Amino acid sequence: MTEPNTGRQRLYIQEVAPRDGFQNEKQFIETQDKIAFINQLSGSGFAKIEATSFTSPKAIPALRDAEIVMHEIQRSPDVVYTVLVPNVRGAQRALECKVDEINLVMSVSETHNRANLRMTREQSFEQLSDVVSAVRGSRVAVNVSLSTVFGCPMEGDINAFEVFELVGRFAALGVDGVTLCDTTGMAYPTQVEKIGREVRRLFPGLTTTMHFHNTRGMALANTLAAIEAGIDRFDASLGGLGGCPYAPGASGNVCTEDLVHMLELMGYDTGVDLPGILGVSATLPGLVGHDIPSQILKAGPRLTLHPAPDFGG
Repeated sequence: MTEPNTGRQRLYIQEVAPRDGFQNEKQFIETQDKIAFINQLSGSGFAKIEATSFTSPKAIPALRDAEIVMHEIQRSPDVVYTVLVPNVRGAQRALECKVDEINLVMSVSETHNRANLRMTREQSFEQLSDVVSAVRGSRVAVNVSLSTVFGCPMEGDINAFEVFELVGRFAALGVDGVTLCDTTGMAYPTQVEKIGREVRRLFPGLTTTMHFHNTRGMALANTLAAIEAGIDRFDASLGGLGGCPYAPGASGNVCTEDLVHMLELMGYDTGVDLPGILGVSATLPGLVGHDIPSQILKAGPRLTLHPAPDFGG
């Protein structure tokens, strides 16, 4: 894909609502509604869309229609369609659907990994190593999303050297990219800049993405810190859908429209059609059956103007 020469710094926004958002919803979203939703996203300027998860339907019933979704969406040549894969069987299913990328997930925190995946970190790494081997030789890229990079809700602070060591182990396997995930919104800007800068220095051959949650209201500030560190790829979820069971009641992923609104005002080129995604976001409450934490959907963009009051005679 040839990027237009706008003279502005290009940032790449990667939409995760169809997987990370929808898997957390209690109300099942009908398959055709998922397909129509992804089709709208495909024409909105996103660099990547996380479309679904090839996990056991018993584990994540909300995404039990993964094959149908991947076969029936209308794919744009300008979009990378990625899917979450937990094991070799999931990878085989994904390959049969001709996905562009598979996304693997494990935690840097031992406690969180055991709680979330029911495995030790070493068991997770071995299982994901098998997935990388199974995909090797295909045209499909491999990204690894590391949870709790910036803190664990059960262990507290995470030693950054454990992050770098784990990234290094996956880099040695030949993965294409790594996503540094702020799983429960524990990251803060100076920490983000330091870790982001060091990962880029140590692993210049990896495509690095940041995945922020807005649990404590710092996702946008953390994004700016990551940009200072040279990061140019960011996950986000339309409407702010998603979350983590270990931060009950908290807001989830950084809201796509809020993120794009800020970055465009600051002069960055996100490639994303803000009016277009606001229209799509407006359909979400009807799909999921509840309100969504989107500030821009509620207030409108910055220059949304209102009539002056009648000041009288």
